[in-house]
Amino acid sequence: MTTRRAVVTGASSGIGEAVVRALRASGWDVVGVARRAERLAALDAEVGSASFAADLTSAADVAALAEHLASTGDLHALVHVAGGARGVDRVEDGSVDDWRWMFEANVLSTQLVTAALLPLLRDGIRAGGGHADTLFVTSTAAQVAYPGGAGYNAAKAGEAMLVHALRLELNGEPIRVTEVAPGMVYTPEFTLNRLGGDRASAEKVYDGVEEPLQASDVADVIAYALNAPGHVNLDLVTMRPVAQAAAHVLARGELRPRG
Repeated sequence: MTTRRAVVTGASSGIGEAVVRALRASGWDVVGVARRAERLAALDAEVGSASFAADLTSAADVAALAEHLASTGDLHALVHVAGGARGVDRVEDGSVDDWRWMFEANVLSTQLVTAALLPLLRDGIRAGGGHADTLFVTSTAAQVAYPGGAGYNAAKAGEAMLVHALRLELNGEPIRVTEVAPGMVYTPEFTLNRLGGDRASAEKVYDGVEEPLQASDVADVIAYALNAPGHVNLDLVTMRPVAQAAAHVLARGELRPRG
C-alpha cells in the first residue's frame, strides 16, 4: 500500500506542529498548512514534511490549497487544528470584533476547509486508500461554559456541532470523523494571543499546575486515531491533565493522596 498522506492545519506552532512531527514519525507524508511560511519551511527542513502557506479564513486561499493537493498526490486525512481564542471578557462587555474573529477562525474556516477537501479524500479512497479520515481539534470549552469564556465557548461549540453533523452526513461512506477535545494544554503562544500579548498574565495561567498537557500528548492521541484500523472510529476523545477535573476546576500545587 502506498504511503498515506495527511494535511495538517495550524502547523506552524503548538498542537498542529506536534501533529506534523508525530505523523511523520509514524510514516505519513504530511502537508503542513498555516499562514507563516517561514515557520513551515523550517519544520519541513527538520522532519521532511511539505508545506503550503494559506489563510484558512480566505476562500481563495483554501481553493488554492485544494488545487495544490490535487496536483501533488492522493489525500487520505484532514487534521484540522487551526483556530484560536481572543479575550476573556464577560458577555456584557465582550468585544464583538473578537467574537467575530473567533467564529471565523473556528467555525467558518472549518467549513471552508472540509468542503474543499472532502472530494480529494473521496478520490483517495477510490484510488485504493481503503478509507479516509477527518479529524478536528476542538476544546473542552465546547462542552462546558466558564466565566470569561463565552466567546470561545460559543465558537468551539459551533465547531463541535459542525463535526457531529458531518459524521451523520457522511454515514455510509468509509470516512471517519473524529473530534479531539483537549483541556489545558501548555501552548504559550495560544494563551499569549488570547490575552492580547500580556506575557505575565499568560504565564499565570499555568502557575502551579502539575504537568499540564503538552502539545505532543495531543499529537500522540491524534496519531493513534489515524493509525487505528480503518473500521475503528474514535468519535470523541476528551483529554485533560490529571490536575484539571473540569474546565473551571483546576488544582494548583503538588498532586498527592489525601489523608
